[in-house]
Amino acid sequence: MTPSAGGAGGSERTLATLLEELDWRGVLHATTPGLPARLATGRTIAGYNGFDPSGPTLHIGHLVPIMGLLRLQEHGGRPVALVGGGTGMIGDPSGTSAERNLLDEDTLASNVGSIRRQLERFLDFSPSAGERGAILVNNLDWLRDIQLIEWLRDVGKHFTIPYMLAKDSVTTRLDRGLSFTEFSYMLIQATDYEHLHRTMGVELQMGGADQWGNITAGLELIRRRAGIAGDAETAAADAPAPAHALAYRLLLAPSGTKFGKTADGTSVWLDAEKTSPFAFYQYWLNVDDRDAGTYLRWFTLLARDEIEALDAATAARPEAREAQRALARDVTRRTHGPAAAAHAERVSTAAFARSPIRDPSVLATLHAEVGGFTFSDADWAAGPLGIAVASGLFGSTGEARRAIQQGGLTINDERPEAADGPVPEALGGEWLIVRFGKRRLAVGRRSGS
Repeated sequence: MTPSAGGAGGSERTLATLLEELDWRGVLHATTPGLPARLATGRTIAGYNGFDPSGPTLHIGHLVPIMGLLRLQEHGGRPVALVGGGTGMIGDPSGTSAERNLLDEDTLASNVGSIRRQLERFLDFSPSAGERGAILVNNLDWLRDIQLIEWLRDVGKHFTIPYMLAKDSVTTRLDRGLSFTEFSYMLIQATDYEHLHRTMGVELQMGGADQWGNITAGLELIRRRAGIAGDAETAAADAPAPAHALAYRLLLAPSGTKFGKTADGTSVWLDAEKTSPFAFYQYWLNVDDRDAGTYLRWFTLLARDEIEALDAATAARPEAREAQRALARDVTRRTHGPAAAAHAERVSTAAFARSPIRDPSVLATLHAEVGGFTFSDADWAAGPLGIAVASGLFGSTGEARRAIQQGGLTINDERPEAADGPVPEALGGEWLIVRFGKRRLAVGRRSGS
């Protein structure tokens, strides 16, 4: 992991400048009163964020908490990624409209392993990182041994029903139905924070604004079991505070679309098997101009002056998409590695430029990702018209014939003179590139190749 230079306005990254950086990036929603003073001491602080292991891969919506942990590490803190193997068996009502399916332990263990491999792309887990080294924990390790009577005595007694009902994560679900299992989630998350604080010295929990109620419940449990009176949310900044909270803003795209979804409503995954590096790169390349600056601030480590220069470039030359290219390059490199990012960028440039494509690896990716088709000997014998129809770019034979007659179609960058004329030689004996207009492209592979 190679950090970019420049933090809050280009200043050195330290714990004292963490909140300043989160603020100018537009990420910061709220903190408890004593956190700025704690960070200003410069002593390493361990902070955690939770991840739901209900599936084997994270998606780009998880980049908000992932980048939060990364920024904490960049500023000198220790990131703790909590994978909820225990809470994943229950489900968090925050931000959901229905109760989640309960997963068995073997499935959860497999998902946890997969998620760790994805987090390792962002966080430094190596021993050489010292006290800043990232740690992954699974709350099933301590929740599985809890006895109900002891838990009700040691945790449940500290929380009243009115206190729990006042939390947004509960009130937003009451009218749609909320099981007791999910209602208990707040106390279980509070148990997690108290356990990490007591056994590992974790002093900070981070999460989205919709998690604020669950996070502060953890603070209350820590304070009450330590015998500290008062309320963590309203305490004076200089009041004793054994633990702290930080919430990120909920990311709503300025364009009005839901962040993390493609045009057809599917999720964009961090796993290359579910969303290819090329498709991943294209998602970021195609974001709206109004979103590009926000995403550069949230999802890259680029310094403030670099991002503001890209903002200016977008305003002056939106058609160049400089901000989107920088965004796509940076996020894809961090998620999938430099080689995959460079290949995705090369394929993207080749697909939408008019220069000839001769790289077999680029052709193979385009065939898989952008209008791939297979052509037979019979299609070849039928001439350019047969290839044009096989490409799938046209709704009918007549439309394909007119495109050839009007000179709008190219095959391997050559314009056929007649619909029944010769087909240009296949690249490498197997590839044909069919283009029509500026944006319509199909890559054909000879059957049997």
